[in-house]
Amino acid sequence: MKTIGTSLTAAMAIIGATSAALAEPKQTLMPESEQGRAFMEQFGFSQAVIHDGKVYMSGVIAGPTPEGMTDEESYTRTFTYLGTILKRAGSSWDDVLDITTYHVDIDQSMPPLAAAKKRFVKAPFPAWTAIDVDRLYTPDGLVEIKIIARLTPKADEPAE
Repeated sequence: MKTIGTSLTAAMAIIGATSAALAEPKQTLMPESEQGRAFMEQFGFSQAVIHDGKVYMSGVIAGPTPEGMTDEESYTRTFTYLGTILKRAGSSWDDVLDITTYHVDIDQSMPPLAAAKKRFVKAPFPAWTAIDVDRLYTPDGLVEIKIIARLTPKADEPAE
């Protein structure tokens, strides 16, 4: 009988925690630029959603490599931008849990993308899924990068 009571207590605690998380309103992050915000409002999505201790980022498209840059440098610029979104959301590259990348030519884009990613993503590594697709929203887009991260844990306050 004690086991049933313990199990019931544990189940009630899980249900209570789940209910509290569901009741917590989500926070959204929008671009700082008026043009970026207008685009996202037009199509009805956010740059990131923060909920239940996690950051769910919308995909960011890396376009053609600008003249005078290597593909790796171009992807590095994209990862730098993704890092600014993580920071604004209260997260960091150390807190990334999952990366999903969509490639219009996976064989061509994977080596320079992986090299750029190594500058930002360190062990222990997040999950990563790379998917080859026909095209992205932006017709000249090469890769779209989507990230899920946890919020950066806050250091415990020192006892007074």
